Amino acid sequence: MLHDLGAVVIDADAAVHAIYEPGSPGFDAVVREFGPDYVRDGRIDRARLGELVFNDVGARQRLNAIVHPLVREWMAARTAEAAMGGATVVVQDVPLIFENGLERLYSTVFLVYVPEHLQLTRLVEGRGTTEDRARAMIAAQMPIEEKRKLAHHVIDNSGSREATRQQVEWLWDHLVAK
Repeated sequence: MLHDLGAVVIDADAAVHAIYEPGSPGFDAVVREFGPDYVRDGRIDRARLGELVFNDVGARQRLNAIVHPLVREWMAARTAEAAMGGATVVVQDVPLIFENGLERLYSTVFLVYVPEHLQLTRLVEGRGTTEDRARAMIAAQMPIEEKRKLAHHVIDNSGSREATRQQVEWLWDHLVAK
């Protein structure tokens, strides 16, 4: 929605995909750390790796030590490219911003909020995630209610897409388009 309004959006998940590309330093580091069992068809088996890290705190910390610096570097490079290309608004989509203490690096932090029970429902019904895995994914993150207290602005995404769009447009009009 922010992209539709004119922002350049840089997505941390896209960064992870890029750093997992075969032959990249991220790919090589993950394979060194976790072994070839986490490669399928020449690519990082994200589902299998996710199964491990959402159930093993030590494995999650080891993966984060590899991935997070590379993601930050990738996103910084994309941000610089956007600025050099004349972008006036750059949004970084960083799902683990609070967990990693990165919120202080940003002038404004928006949280797209849904209550935990709705997170669970959307992961299971919308993405086809098993309930156990969805619960593990949610448990691996800071509770959403704590994030809500830390964000500068909260977009409540528990209603319709149109209701969410109205909130995004209101924030855009009041914070960006001034």
